Amino acid sequence: MNSPEALKALHEKWVRECTCTLKEGATQAVVGDGNPQADIVFIGEAPGKNEDLLGRPFVGAAGKFLGEMLDDIGLKREDIYITNIVKYRPPNNRDPLPEEIDACKEWLTEELSLIKPKLIAFLGRHSMNHFFPLEKISAVHGKLLIRTWPGLGRQHFLALYHPAAALYNGGMRSTLKEDFAKIPAILKKIKSETTAS
Repeated sequence: MNSPEALKALHEKWVRECTCTLKEGATQAVVGDGNPQADIVFIGEAPGKNEDLLGRPFVGAAGKFLGEMLDDIGLKREDIYITNIVKYRPPNNRDPLPEEIDACKEWLTEELSLIKPKLIAFLGRHSMNHFFPLEKISAVHGKLLIRTWPGLGRQHFLALYHPAAALYNGGMRSTLKEDFAKIPAILKKIKSETTAS
């Protein structure tokens, strides 16, 4: 079974088995989307209204801004993989609760272990705090973080502000674009380390 089929089967399994209570109020699960062999996976926090209706992550204004930033570094949406820590829309776009994140965490880990990305980029503090609960995004955005994670092994992470927050804050927007611009060099460094080891 190749990666697209394996991912499809994984999502189908979790749509059936996920016990997240957000399921009750959501239109559908919003599963990860993109290239199953991507070097980079972006993780947001939860689907919004547009995502819930269309069943794809990052299809609203934040997704459009993300697409522009990918374009700036010579990547397309098809080159990357994008998902959320929670696969169902929270009511009124509120932040996902710890138990909701917990209910979706194995789904996310299995998704990441199938893709085996070289770099995982967090879009916002919620996805970052899932992996790094003590970090503040204002302190670590744009920095490469490394840790071993169960089911993933030693992994490289990059914390970024969420594109939605940056849309309404000019200063954050330019910071996010600057941090985003570091991605090609970071990926190159990780690849050269992997080749050397």
